[in-house]
Amino acid sequence: MNTVHDPLPAALAACPSGIAPTEWQARLQLAACYRIFDFWGWSEGIYNHISLRVPGPEHHFLLNPFGLHYSEVTASNLVKVDLDGRLLSDSPWPINPAGFTPHATLHRHLAGAQCVMHTHTTAGMAVACSARGLETTNFYAAQLSDRVAYHDFEGITLHADEGPRLLASVGERQAVILRNHGLLVWSETLPKALYTLWALQRACEVQVAGAALGPCQPIGETVRQGCVEDARRFLGGAAMGQDLFAAMLRRIDRLDPTWKQ
Repeated sequence: MNTVHDPLPAALAACPSGIAPTEWQARLQLAACYRIFDFWGWSEGIYNHISLRVPGPEHHFLLNPFGLHYSEVTASNLVKVDLDGRLLSDSPWPINPAGFTPHATLHRHLAGAQCVMHTHTTAGMAVACSARGLETTNFYAAQLSDRVAYHDFEGITLHADEGPRLLASVGERQAVILRNHGLLVWSETLPKALYTLWALQRACEVQVAGAALGPCQPIGETVRQGCVEDARRFLGGAAMGQDLFAAMLRRIDRLDPTWKQ
């Protein structure tokens, strides 16, 4: 079986001096994920963010350099920051305060929030702007139906005082629809977060595409509950998302291996 580590051992041999191997592994994962987002068309110019906590006792995490396109992100140019936004790595690039603030809130207060992802995809924003929110009328939405939280729009996410309200909205649900804004997910591992966001994005895409066709075929409550339980049983656990991430790593590595630099 393929694992998340498939393409990484050779790159680990090139770990730069002054960076711990565990941090370099995290940098490789995160840089690859930015390239996957770009391949899937989830980049938003130079905006939006994926953050990943650096292994260790400190609450440090990695973030994209503000000003670079996702296709330009590499393992070495990712920015390391602490929970107060202080830069801990030598970088000519700043961080985006609007991206740092909600990510730091989740990293600080949710023990399981090792990875946080946020997108402004067209389908995700369309559903976020819909009064109905995500409808449980397709394959992916049914799997996620007990895992989705909603947070009301408060404007650009620059203000730390929104943090407690965001946390109250999220609770323990790892898929979040930011109303009038976009999608956000968090999880214990990057592959888990990636799979959750992929499924949420697909659910939104199908809902938006089907809207022009009129009323959707409803999914009965018994079937919906069965989908939730099946997804938890077959997709849950530590390995969740690893095969998807490994496959996409191989894909982006064939296209452009500079993410490992």
